Amino acid sequence: MSNTVSTSSSPSNANVAKDLALITMFTALICVLGFVSIPVGAAGVPIVLQNVATILAGLVLGGRRGFLATGLFLLISLVFPVLAGGRTLIQAFAGPSIGYLLGYLLGAAAAGYIAYRAPRDNKTAMAALFAIAGLAAVFLQYFFGAFGMMWRADMTLGTAVAAQGAFILPDLAKLTVMVLIALAVHAAFPQLRRR
Repeated sequence: MSNTVSTSSSPSNANVAKDLALITMFTALICVLGFVSIPVGAAGVPIVLQNVATILAGLVLGGRRGFLATGLFLLISLVFPVLAGGRTLIQAFAGPSIGYLLGYLLGAAAAGYIAYRAPRDNKTAMAALFAIAGLAAVFLQYFFGAFGMMWRADMTLGTAVAAQGAFILPDLAKLTVMVLIALAVHAAFPQLRRR
């Protein structure tokens, strides 16, 4: 009887260890991409790669693990300056980009939740659903980002939405690359999408 228990718990332990490794790896990727930051626009919010790295975490890892990877990144940013521009979460809290950070967290979860519902046997449908998942995540980032700018930069909703205009095309271009990367990763490692 003890053999049965140890045998059945072993795959579960292996899955937990694999999940932790994947979450940690994507957390590190999100942190590293915080050092890529291009100032643009009147609102003082830079073009970054961190926003699409959180979406990539969701697309590759799924909603739960993508959420956890992004959450761990935000926890690390409480102490270490890993946010875009070399800031901590405490510093970002006083700035206009604070809303985007909540969008990162919820966007990663949404992207993963949607992407993991894509059919495995239809590559076109899978690519389309991954694109929809990425767009949903970007929408959440923009949505919460606008409210962050209203709160911290004293903007009206219309001004905050207009201030995001400079980011739309770069974000769509970055998102396209992330969707292609995610599709390639799932093609190479189909076991990532275990139910």
